[in-house]
Amino acid sequence: MRTNILDIQKLKDRGERIPMVTAYDYTSAQMADRAGIPMILVGDSLGMVVLGYDSTVHVTLDDMIHHIKAVVRGSRQALVIGDLPFLTYTTVDQAIQSAGRIMQECGAHAVKLEGGAEVAPIVRRLVNLGIPVMGHIGFTPQSVHQIGTRVQGKTSSGAARLIDDALALEAAGAFGVVLELVPAPLAREITTHLRIPTIGIGAGVHCSGQVQVWHDMLGLYSDFKPRHAKRYASLVETVEAALQTYATEVREGTFPGAEHSARMDEAELQAALSQSTAGKP
Repeated sequence: MRTNILDIQKLKDRGERIPMVTAYDYTSAQMADRAGIPMILVGDSLGMVVLGYDSTVHVTLDDMIHHIKAVVRGSRQALVIGDLPFLTYTTVDQAIQSAGRIMQECGAHAVKLEGGAEVAPIVRRLVNLGIPVMGHIGFTPQSVHQIGTRVQGKTSSGAARLIDDALALEAAGAFGVVLELVPAPLAREITTHLRIPTIGIGAGVHCSGQVQVWHDMLGLYSDFKPRHAKRYASLVETVEAALQTYATEVREGTFPGAEHSARMDEAELQAALSQSTAGKP
């Protein structure tokens, strides 16, 4: 049975930590699902780790829809959340159109958007229309050119603003809030003051759950390693070694072997040659 936002709230209420990962295609969604991950985020981080951009700013709604569809097809149990990309929710009407496409065309179960109190009216309207919304505050990657890549909320005024942002998102009906690059003590306080789950990334252990980028945690992305990412595997070395072995075997003629090749009765082959122009002098 598919996980829903009520199930996620129950995990929070029971004090169970909530794991979430990003995924961007059918195969990774299958693996995350089989691993029992209850929430999959199709993040606009695909701009860097899949599409090769230098930020999420370049990702379009069509890019997101393409990948969200694949993840929904690959999962059977997880709650799939699709990111609303840069400049696709600048007004309530635009947000409805963008979120509607993600829900209707992709079959996603929720959307995520960045921002605090300033986007609360948009969150409220989407929720009233039946679209579950996850918030995202702290470091918001779509604002990288404005705020840089750095921890947010280290000053008293900045921390107070983030607390108020989280409370505004909850009041607007968000079912959860991502806290990215937020000091751990502040993330603890925000989590304490919210009824809904907080999902941390670079925000310490006191959040209700954690999210990691697929390519970071599996060691598949070598351009940059975030401080907050833990590598649970180093698959880039494994994959590159496998590719090198494959290339060597092809060059040496040791692949494919007989076990990788289809057989044919020799008499049938000779009969075919006699019937074709290749078999005639």
